[in-house]
Amino acid sequence: MDQEVWADKGTAVRVRAPPLLHLCTQLLPHPTAAGKLLLSSLNGMQPPHCTKKKQIAKMSSTNSSGDPAAVRVVGGWASPFVNRVVVALKLKGVEHEMLQETVGKKSELLLRSNPVHKKIPVLLHHGKPIAESLIIVEYIDEVWPASNGTPSILPRDPYGRAVERFWAKYIDDRIPPGIRVLRGSVEEDKDKAAGEMSTALQHLEEAFVKCSQGKQYFGGDNIGYLDIALGSFLGWIRAVEKIAGVELLNETKVPNLAAWADRFCAHPAVVDVVPDADRLVEFTVQHAALLRAVNVPK
Repeated sequence: MDQEVWADKGTAVRVRAPPLLHLCTQLLPHPTAAGKLLLSSLNGMQPPHCTKKKQIAKMSSTNSSGDPAAVRVVGGWASPFVNRVVVALKLKGVEHEMLQETVGKKSELLLRSNPVHKKIPVLLHHGKPIAESLIIVEYIDEVWPASNGTPSILPRDPYGRAVERFWAKYIDDRIPPGIRVLRGSVEEDKDKAAGEMSTALQHLEEAFVKCSQGKQYFGGDNIGYLDIALGSFLGWIRAVEKIAGVELLNETKVPNLAAWADRFCAHPAVVDVVPDADRLVEFTVQHAALLRAVNVPK
């Protein structure tokens, strides 16, 4: 299940909308000036490489839905789970509209669209909601199949799909918990978490060698399901390396994975999606400060 450990909570608005500063009064009964400033700063952070507040992704493709409003993503730019969905859409050349959740209060749209888990991302396709990032990625692959140069995301053969689903679950079981500890979201042994993440990445190094068969990506010649599943965390992996002072994507220990990470982040479908590590460090600092302000004793 996708986790909201990256402050993916808030009121859904199109990216062009201004931050909802009045939400601070819902967070704090008597909000301080510092609390208002922190909330304003956090909500005002722009997605990576985004120079305009309006962010409607458009790509020329025969797979295009033709209407960005037909495909909408409810999410937040800092969430790796949301990034999975956006990368998959861009890989398929599907026009879509991003509905950013701002920090403060879960939106009515989110609560209606995902009433069970109440988490992002949610894909709205002609108004019909689909939740859970990996389920959404598979849905995208089925609805917009490979054609005219756009690749399949999952392997075509059943065994290949089963193998990649196994490793995708392994990624979600091992990587997010370690990131939560190393970024300081939970009070646990950081050395232990770093060791467990390093072990997981070594297993994924072996998986890469087998799945890629000497090619550039887990998916072969182009990025696929496992590339998206793991690659969405690369910004956060680099960020927690800086926050916790650890080295995870070590070129000596996981040389193939380290080289793959650079290729993945440079891919046209990824380069404007996965956040820069420094932006995520800044986001983490501001979010931690906001939580401290919210929890100030009355």
